[in-house]
Amino acid sequence: MSEAQATVGKDRASDVPNAHEVIRVAREDLPLHCPMPNMRLWDSHPRVYLPIEETGRERCPYCGTLYILGEG
Repeated sequence: MSEAQATVGKDRASDVPNAHEVIRVAREDLPLHCPMPNMRLWDSHPRVYLPIEETGRERCPYCGTLYILGEG
């Protein structure tokens, strides 16, 4: 990750619609997609489905949100 990307991810996350560092999801939330229903939609990116089942973690290619699959 470049220094500029790290800055956006930490210091300026509010500048990117729906940019969150980490969101934990349960198996009940699958299939996982970003943005999720509780996120701002009016200025968001297109819905993308994320294949989190295999690795247990997945990052949204649009906003950079990291999703981690947890138990229950």
